[in-house]
Amino acid sequence: MKFVSLPAAALVASLLTGCAMIPDLPALRAPTDAAQLGLAGPATRVDAQWWRELGDEQLDRLVAQALAGNPGLRLAVARLDRARAVTDAADAALLPQVNGALDLNRQLYTQQGLIPRPIAGTVRNTGNVALSANWEIDVYGKYQAALQAALGQTRAAQAETDAARVLLSGHVVQAYLRLARMYAQEAVADRAISQREEALRLVRSRVQAGLDSDLELRQAEANLPEARGQREAIQEQIDLARHAIAALVGQPAQDPVTRRPDMSALRPLAVPTDLPADLLGRRPDIQAARWRAEAAGAEVSQARAQFYPNINLGAFVGFSSLGLGKLLDGNSQQWGAGPALRLPIFEAGRLTAMLRGKAADRDAAIASYDATVTDAVREVADQLSALRAIDRQRIQQREAEAAAQAAYDLALRRYQAGLGNLLWVLNAETAVLGQRRQGVDLAARAFEAQASLLRALGGGWTSDAPAAAGAASAASSRVAAPVATPVPAAAVASAPFSVR
Repeated sequence: MKFVSLPAAALVASLLTGCAMIPDLPALRAPTDAAQLGLAGPATRVDAQWWRELGDEQLDRLVAQALAGNPGLRLAVARLDRARAVTDAADAALLPQVNGALDLNRQLYTQQGLIPRPIAGTVRNTGNVALSANWEIDVYGKYQAALQAALGQTRAAQAETDAARVLLSGHVVQAYLRLARMYAQEAVADRAISQREEALRLVRSRVQAGLDSDLELRQAEANLPEARGQREAIQEQIDLARHAIAALVGQPAQDPVTRRPDMSALRPLAVPTDLPADLLGRRPDIQAARWRAEAAGAEVSQARAQFYPNINLGAFVGFSSLGLGKLLDGNSQQWGAGPALRLPIFEAGRLTAMLRGKAADRDAAIASYDATVTDAVREVADQLSALRAIDRQRIQQREAEAAAQAAYDLALRRYQAGLGNLLWVLNAETAVLGQRRQGVDLAARAFEAQASLLRALGGGWTSDAPAAAGAASAASSRVAAPVATPVPAAAVASAPFSVR
């Protein structure tokens, strides 16, 4: 048997593919670059365990428990495992496939068929034992593009899993800070109740002495239930914050917070004062969006390769016999080998539609990347603005609280000396308590803004995606693929995508 050489077969296939014309695609839109975003400032690195700077061991324990037991994070890990399995399957398509077969059959042969007597009309046993091999040569890069797409999806899944970890740790910190805020507000509310009780005792003694009327007594009595009601509202918020933390750490039926967090004992977080230039390389969600775009580009290449022929090399060797007694006899041997060519000629627009659909997916992935980058820059800018505004507000609040406290002290001394009435004291007291509540809120907002900024900067994320991809790392050695290491914003935002 004489075979056509492989180069000649490839040449003939290339000539015949003119029957399936590849459509022209619109020009690829370039992704957003750093200059368009106005990024400036020195490079910034965030510690991967930035919450430890707060100096609260209980918070450190809660974050560790959440990263180990949160159901949502386990879901992200399962998606990553699935992406790795898809990559392994795509990698296997590049390699030869070998299969074994054993067929045993007992059959009545028809007397009206092609098989003559003496076999026709009899019941016979047949057997077949074979080893077959098949290799589809990836001349036009279809399977290599599929592997590239699968690797991109795996790297994106890895980055998204890391993004879930960053987001989860940020949520735990935010919930813990809210709990600390509510406990600080509870202390102010307890002080308000004590002041109201003290004022009520003072008014009662003055009424008994004939220095005040029942009007002042009724006013003092009404203020006490109001303060207690505010205290109960704060307790409700404390319970809700505890429930949120329990759900985040994966223990909804338990209370993992063993002691009251003290906001006054927390240390401020070190945050940058300018928008960092390497922001785009330090966020896992941005890297995930980039990998999705890379994978979508590889899928376009895979869809384009569908227009070209498939070239297969097949071979088999084994035994086949009529009757099982001579199945493994030397005369029962059989073998075969040869190439096979399959090419599209008329697909009624199916391949064109698939290619245009993949191109639309690629454009959508790039648009999603641009949107993720834009939102990231806005988020960081918002937190920086919030921190500056909170600092200015805290300066004014401290001055206002000092003035309110001085007014209250003066009003109380005048009332005790019989030179003023209770209404003045209560009004001055209300102003002091209001300023204290505002001071607690501003302090808590400052901590929360610091935590949000560090999370928006990537939460200290770093990644070597091919290594993190586990089983997919071996496959990555057979295909040219970029490495998702953190790089400056200018390089990430302006580097050309490997999408065609």
